Amino acid sequence: MTLRQTADRAAPHLLSLLRIMSALLLYQHAFSKFFGWPVAGMTPETFTLIWFAGVIELVGATLLLLGLCTRAAAFILSGELAFAYFIAHAPNGFYPLANRGEGAVLFCFIFLYIAAAGAGPWSLDARLRKA
Repeated sequence: MTLRQTADRAAPHLLSLLRIMSALLLYQHAFSKFFGWPVAGMTPETFTLIWFAGVIELVGATLLLLGLCTRAAAFILSGELAFAYFIAHAPNGFYPLANRGEGAVLFCFIFLYIAAAGAGPWSLDARLRKA
């Protein structure tokens, strides 16, 4: 088997792994907002912009982790992270490294890719499609 064939066989599984790891990393942001874990962050007041961002992150990360309604959840998360970048980071400078927004940019484009590519084989979406 060639390297190309091996990579082609692994690609769907790596997509699932990218989705799962991205969801787990996004949980840190929601958990920090609502539970002060793993890092004590701001506790947003109910129904503020940051509170809604935390809800979107918590629900979206859960859906992504399960691979359920993946395309819609990833698309919404991509938009939320783009919005977060332009609201919270871009006003602090042009370059993402300088404005500390590289994480938001990466998440935004990872979620945009997942919205287009789907959940991969390790997902409830794939299981439900087979049923």
